[in-house]
Amino acid sequence: MTLTLTAEELFRLAYENRYTWDKNFPGYTCDITLKNSQGTYTAKGEIKSNLEFGISEIEDELAKKAIHGQLWEITIHRVNHSFEKSHGENTFTFGTKDDNGAIEIIVGGAGQGNKYKVHNNTVSFVYRKIGNSIVAINTFDILNTDEGYLSQGYDSIYLDIETKQPKGNKTVFHDTFEKIDGYYILTNRRITGEENGQPTITEYQFSNIVLNR
Repeated sequence: MTLTLTAEELFRLAYENRYTWDKNFPGYTCDITLKNSQGTYTAKGEIKSNLEFGISEIEDELAKKAIHGQLWEITIHRVNHSFEKSHGENTFTFGTKDDNGAIEIIVGGAGQGNKYKVHNNTVSFVYRKIGNSIVAINTFDILNTDEGYLSQGYDSIYLDIETKQPKGNKTVFHDTFEKIDGYYILTNRRITGEENGQPTITEYQFSNIVLNR
């Protein structure tokens, strides 16, 4: 494989091309609606400028836990960690190249066993150890902005860390973002999956978004 960039340089460029919130991000409040097979639930949410978050005006504990997980997902993907902070203890080598041009990046060092794929200056595939599982995330739709890219369509599956066999069914995510007062904010997330052989749909709507100016 002939490339002018090293594996680390190629991966760094894609990593730094992700859309993140800058140091001036003021935080925001919003209304949250969760719809799933159990019913419809509403709550108030706030993400602060330091990316801490809170949920109020909801009593159902399972729904509150589900919404909590979504706010955690939102903040963890918008935080602006430097490449050195996230990957400074890793090494990178090239793997295979897909027919569509995606290039595999194999991680060594502290992240031994993890791997990624880079395509058109985006991280299109993640294969990473989390606890006693491996999560594999494949991105198939992105939103390119002047400030970096956002994943709009992706699927994920958890694998057994020893056997590499699926621990459950694949889950598919479709995200919608809107630019509000200079910042791209998630306004809708639709999650499709399968449970007991039946398809499931879970939807989160984030509305009345007001930045903390």
